[in-house]
Amino acid sequence: QVQLVESGGGLVRAGGSLRLSCAASGRTVSSYTMAWFRQAPGTEREFVASISWTTSYADSVKGRFTIFRDNAKNTVYLQMNSLKPEDTAVYYCAAGTYIEVQTGTPSYWGQGTQVTVSS
Repeated sequence: QVQLVESGGGLVRAGGSLRLSCAASGRTVSSYTMAWFRQAPGTEREFVASISWTTSYADSVKGRFTIFRDNAKNTVYLQMNSLKPEDTAVYYCAAGTYIEVQTGTPSYWGQGTQVTVSS
């Protein structure tokens, strides 16, 4: 099993940047496909980005967000640049197999961190 704890959320103006962190314990992040999902009020949780042997991004964040990991710190990050009000959501870190992440059903989830982008 792995435990995931997110941090780094907050309030930022449109065009600004934030970096989210997901610290893992129990197992190494390299053992899983790691991913970020987000959920805005009144909407379903949606895929944002994932990292395994490759990276993958939702079309809505390509070119603005970057997912990367530091195996020494057992942490996965989501660097978010050029933020837009529509990026406002609770962001969740997740871990699972490649198929689990692709189907939106990772086995492990963090508690979420709020990101709010003001216009």
